[in-house]
Amino acid sequence: MQSLGPGFRPSLKFPVIRNTHDSLFLRPPWFISHSLARTSNCLSLRTQNRLAFRGSCLNNRLQSGSGVEIVASLSSGGEDVKHGVKKKLAVFVSGGGSNFRSIHEACVAGLVHGEVVVLVTNKGGCGGAVYARDNDIPVVLFPRTKEEPNGLFASDLVAALRRYEVDFILLAGYLKLIPVELIQAYPKFILNIHPSLLPAFGGKGYFGMKVHKAVIASGARYSGPTIHFVDEHYDTGRILAQRVVPVLATDTAEELAARVLKEEHRLYVEAVAALCQERIVWREDGVPLIQSIDNPNLYS
Repeated sequence: MQSLGPGFRPSLKFPVIRNTHDSLFLRPPWFISHSLARTSNCLSLRTQNRLAFRGSCLNNRLQSGSGVEIVASLSSGGEDVKHGVKKKLAVFVSGGGSNFRSIHEACVAGLVHGEVVVLVTNKGGCGGAVYARDNDIPVVLFPRTKEEPNGLFASDLVAALRRYEVDFILLAGYLKLIPVELIQAYPKFILNIHPSLLPAFGGKGYFGMKVHKAVIASGARYSGPTIHFVDEHYDTGRILAQRVVPVLATDTAEELAARVLKEEHRLYVEAVAALCQERIVWREDGVPLIQSIDNPNLYS
């Protein structure tokens, strides 16, 4: 069999294919001896149980209709996602970047199968940017403002991320609204973390200590971080993961913030690990779920 094109080889190990209508899951070795053919810009897959898949190939991912969804992309050289090429991550920050540091440290330690290849910030002198430079991570300024005249325009930012071959974008305390051009270039590939249980205490103006003060003032008994996909508005994208922490009767905003931040670091690393292992499954109603690493039939 000839090469199927860039990133594809005859020795492929195939990912899980999910039929969203009857929750059918297929795993190797079922596919190992099955035929894979390429026609034009499409791939066709037939299996011994008569299930047929035909989909388009875009950025080494398969997209299909008829309710069949690839929940893990093909990897080359016979390597599966766990042992294949690491995902390339771009992290956006505006401040100290403690979540950025947690993610980077998890990547270095092998807890996340990815690497941070670029940091984007609207403040070139912020703590996150300093940490990035100290760790030889390139820093890109965005957007262009009077304070940052060397910042990029939206179209230039997209081009820069393409040059770094970024797979996923992670917002970690980035306080600027993400431009439509970037969302269109990376649909369902941008995550954000927010320090409250969305949809409560979210939206424009809710960031940092303002969130925790509002939570305490409301009388809410619980708070916690939310990981969500990013759309054109503040904090309205689909929720991927949440972690609940108690709000104590004597809490100050600073005490609550510290408790939530501790869970932020854990939750974001877990979510990014799932993202890099391609364990994010989109339910038919558009809700993203995290597939268990131990049992593919369990989701959170």
